[in-house]
Amino acid sequence: MQKKYSPIGIFDSGYGGLTIFKEIREKLPEYDMVYLGDNARNPYGARSFEVVYDYTLEAVKFLFSKGCHLIILACNTASAKALRNIQQLDLPKIDPGRRVLGVIRPSVEKVSEITKNGRIGVLGTVGTVNSESYPVELLKWSEGKVKNSVQEACPMWVPIVENNEINSPGAEYFIQKNIENIFRKDPLLDTLILGCTHYPLLIDQIRKFVPDQVYILEQGPIVADKLKVYLNRHPEMEVKLSKGRSVHFMTTESSKIFEEKAGLFLDNPIKAEHVQLL
Repeated sequence: MQKKYSPIGIFDSGYGGLTIFKEIREKLPEYDMVYLGDNARNPYGARSFEVVYDYTLEAVKFLFSKGCHLIILACNTASAKALRNIQQLDLPKIDPGRRVLGVIRPSVEKVSEITKNGRIGVLGTVGTVNSESYPVELLKWSEGKVKNSVQEACPMWVPIVENNEINSPGAEYFIQKNIENIFRKDPLLDTLILGCTHYPLLIDQIRKFVPDQVYILEQGPIVADKLKVYLNRHPEMEVKLSKGRSVHFMTTESSKIFEEKAGLFLDNPIKAEHVQLL
């Protein structure tokens, strides 16, 4: 008897979560997966807690309706502003057997393995930085290894990626400016968290301005590794997931635009479906 279709759901406000999807797909290829980008309402970065929570909950319910028992919020803003409420307030009412996981905690746990001096910098969207989620989680989950953390909001970085201006002089200007700002806040940083899933596409530019001895933490490989560990530890969830190796991309924007821009993140052509969350 064939197992009922129950893909791993991966949600992002736009395209950045594709960097997470790509790593999960590489490390867990046997599972069915669906990716949902709320591109019509992107970006989430500067929106209020209430709006991000409402939008994220709509996306989660939509993915549940598509058969998902496990959803990854591959969006730092959604993880910062909506995850806790969804886990604590909504899942018990919707279905206590389903799970929604984020990208912040796996990143923070990895920091405790990497840092030598406990001085951490976080580069993120305005929303993620203002939420203070990283400083709070670093204190909570780093096993006391984090001594100081500073943050820098980088509002221009996402538009740079999504407009394919990665190698432009303008991109270099803003990247250099933000990195110089964060090292002014703490010149002794030994680890930098790229706290937005778009930022790995800027890694070559970022490396130009970051001292060689500073570790730059990209979330995709870490989230994928942690998901693998999670499924090993939770066989009751793993057994619910279907393994047909299928992938389905959905977007609230034009599917044609999504297909074109997704190529920047995935390096190969895809087909996407336009959907409405409400």
